[in-house]
Amino acid sequence: MCGALVMWMAAGFAMLEAGLVRAKNTTEILTKNIALFAISCVMFLLVGYNIMYVDNASAGWLPSLGFTIGAEHTTDAVLKGEADHSLGADFFFQVVFVATAMSIVSGAVAERMKLWAFLAFSVVMTGFIYPMEGYWTWGGGFLSETVGFSDFAGSGIVHMAGAAAALAGVLVLGARKGKYGANGEVNAIPGANLPMATLGTFILWLGWFGFNGGSQLLLSDVENANAVGQIFLNTNAAATGGVISALITARLLFGKADLTMTLNGALAGLVAITAEPLAPTGLAATLIGACGGVLVVFSILTLDKLKIDDPVGAISVHGVVGLFGVMVVPVNNSGASFGAQAIGAAVIFAWVFGASLVVWLALKALMGVRVSEEDEYNGVDLADCGMEAYPEFTNK
Repeated sequence: MCGALVMWMAAGFAMLEAGLVRAKNTTEILTKNIALFAISCVMFLLVGYNIMYVDNASAGWLPSLGFTIGAEHTTDAVLKGEADHSLGADFFFQVVFVATAMSIVSGAVAERMKLWAFLAFSVVMTGFIYPMEGYWTWGGGFLSETVGFSDFAGSGIVHMAGAAAALAGVLVLGARKGKYGANGEVNAIPGANLPMATLGTFILWLGWFGFNGGSQLLLSDVENANAVGQIFLNTNAAATGGVISALITARLLFGKADLTMTLNGALAGLVAITAEPLAPTGLAATLIGACGGVLVVFSILTLDKLKIDDPVGAISVHGVVGLFGVMVVPVNNSGASFGAQAIGAAVIFAWVFGASLVVWLALKALMGVRVSEEDEYNGVDLADCGMEAYPEFTNK
């Protein structure tokens, strides 16, 4: 059930991104989102799950390779306490996390990337790049077993990783035409449908209960049921803290209530609590989310000053706040250390960013990654998909 909630987050990303891009690019961003989900599922089934989990050496850094999920647990193994959930359920829960990481990339490179270059990258990201750092952490590799890195549900493993891949793509791709002026001006490019973006945010908020709650991996006894309840409480508290702090921060900076910053504040609060949603009290979770909400506003403004064009704020929400979420874990979890968290975050970022940069550059050389100026002006809906999302309202 929690896996199904996380799968529903794919709809949230699709709606959020479709709302924050211009009307002429809506069909293409929706195509990316449904295609990347399918590619993620196929690649994780073929190779990714085996790299991340199957027959890997404890505390290792090189995975084994195979093409099987493994033999399903028997009744006898369950009665002996050797297993507590189905391997099929485990695969499904893990594969929707892979798709979440890839969804982060789609928003950041929106409105100017070739559809097929993006889909080609998604094959490598979901089949190899993400599973490798997943093995080092959740798969029992050296970051978790030797370094002591702790990331309960993926502030770093999922969110920061997706943002690192997105950052590499954005740097190779460049900014949208007209986003930045010759004298350092930052020109706003409003999205086409803020009601849709708001709906997408609420869907993501709902899905996050599965994202964090399901990471407890068990619900069938009192202790675990209580833990899942606390995780739900803290997940919601962090989101509310992020909304309020981003709303207030935007009001102080701009003199207005900025809806897009507020939406990203909710997501920032959720990302911030994801690395440790169980240990904090409800009040502490609210404060962690509030810090994420403030941080995301300043991060979005800073990236624009650096001319790093991210149409939906994904790098700030998932990358900058994802790092914050990883680093704040030891404040509430005495079993974690700031040193181990810093090492883990550095390894994840360096691997995903470096490997992604190589793939993006290879794709640029082989097939090109950016659409032509004419296609960018007319919209990638027509260039890549041959249809428009809002044909009745398009000026000819």
